Amino acid sequence: MNKTYIPQLKIDHQWFIINAENQNLGKLSSKVAQILKGKSTNTYSPHLNSNIHIVLLNSKLINLTGKKKLNKIYKKHSGYPGGLKVKTFYEIQSKQPNKILEKSIRGMLPKGRLGRQLFRQLKIYPENIHPHEAQKPQIIKLDLD
Repeated sequence: MNKTYIPQLKIDHQWFIINAENQNLGKLSSKVAQILKGKSTNTYSPHLNSNIHIVLLNSKLINLTGKKKLNKIYKKHSGYPGGLKVKTFYEIQSKQPNKILEKSIRGMLPKGRLGRQLFRQLKIYPENIHPHEAQKPQIIKLDLD
């Protein structure tokens, strides 16, 4: 019998490291989302988890083009009347530099259960230090310019 997809049990976990230093936010986010979905593998299937884990380093050194560093606003709402919270790029980058990449990449992943699984396989760190050496991750050099 010819199988059209590879069952979930036969896919090995792969770990990759990507350095976000001086990378453009949008280009980096779209590339990371593609890799997480498994579109770069020959066993890609849109409804299966690819078991690819990505470690993003230096998230506090991310770049934005144009005047977005000054003008970009992040909004969230508590659900109560008057509960709109507005923060600028600099406020978030100084306190929680991971949140910028998390929000950008999460928006590019599928919505639903598979998207939540894929997002859990993304690890973001503001510095060059991470606790995933035991997984022997491979370094990916991205040429996004």
